[in-house]
Amino acid sequence: MIGNEFYRTGGTPQLGVSPLSWINEVLHDLGEGTTAEQCLSEAAKAGFTGVELSRIFPRNATDLKALLGKHHLQLISGWHDGFLTERDVEAELEAVHAHASLLRDCGAKVMVYGECGWMTENALDVPLSARKIFPPEQMKAYADRLTRFADALYSEYGLRLAYHHHLMMVAETLDEVRSLITSCGASVGLLLDTGHATAAGFDYSVLLNEFGSRIGHIHLKDVRAEMLQRVRAEGISFNNAVRAGLFTVPGDGMTDYAPLADFIASAGYCGWLVVEAEQDPAVALPAETVSRARQFVSANILNIAQKEASV
Repeated sequence: MIGNEFYRTGGTPQLGVSPLSWINEVLHDLGEGTTAEQCLSEAAKAGFTGVELSRIFPRNATDLKALLGKHHLQLISGWHDGFLTERDVEAELEAVHAHASLLRDCGAKVMVYGECGWMTENALDVPLSARKIFPPEQMKAYADRLTRFADALYSEYGLRLAYHHHLMMVAETLDEVRSLITSCGASVGLLLDTGHATAAGFDYSVLLNEFGSRIGHIHLKDVRAEMLQRVRAEGISFNNAVRAGLFTVPGDGMTDYAPLADFIASAGYCGWLVVEAEQDPAVALPAETVSRARQFVSANILNIAQKEASV
C-alpha cells in the first residue's frame, strides 16, 4: 500500500497543458490535420513545461522522448480507459501494460484513470440527464479492485493513479466521488477537474477540503455559465456540449480559482496544474488561447499562492 506523500514534497506546482486545446481525443474532426509538431511547439512557446499524452503523439518511447526533448517539454501523464467495473485486476493490468510502460519510459509519474465501463455504448451522445447510474451497492467491490490495481501500477511501473471524476461516468456527482474515494485505499489518488466539478453541479473546493491529501493531479478547465444552463435545460449530450463550447480555459468562464490558490499555499501541493479545454480549435485558436490561459493561471493562482505561502 502506498500513500500520496509524492504530491507534498515541497516546491511549487508545475504548469502543463493538455493537447485538448489543439485536438479532441474522441471527436476526431476537431483539430483534424493538427500535427504533434504544431501542438508541442506552440505549447513550449506559450511557456508550459509539460504536456499530457495525445493520440497524435508517437507511441514508442524513443520517438516520443526525442520529440518532447526537441521542445524541452516533459510528459506529464496520460489517460487510461479503465474497465474495472467489468473486468478483474489481472485483466486490467494486461490492458494497461503498453500504456503504462510508455508513460514510465518517458518519465511520467502519474497515470490518469478514467472509468469507461458501465456506461451505455453511446454515453457521450445522449443527454447528460440520461446517464447510467452505477449501483451504490457495487461501489465497495469496485473500489477494492481499483485499490489493488493502483497498488500494482505503482509497484510495477512507478506510476501513481489519479482517478478522474467525469461527467457521464461512474463518479460524476459529489456524493459519488465521496463514496468512491472513501472506499478506496490511499494508493488511489484523486484527479481534481475544476470544469467537471462545476458542470456536475458542485463546488470543487469541497474536494480540496475533504480529500486534499488524495489530490495528485489537477486539470484546470473552466465552464461557460450560459452554456451550462442551456446544456441542462435542452438535454444536450456531452459531445454536443463540447462542440457548443461548454468548456473553456481558466479565466474565460465562471470558475473562482481563489480556493485553489489557498489550497496550494496551505497544503504544499507541488504536482502538475494542467490547463485543459475541450473546445473547437477552429473557434478558440490554440496558440492564442493557451497563452492567455497561462498568463491567467500564473497571475491568479500561482502568484497568489506564492504570496500566501510566504506570509
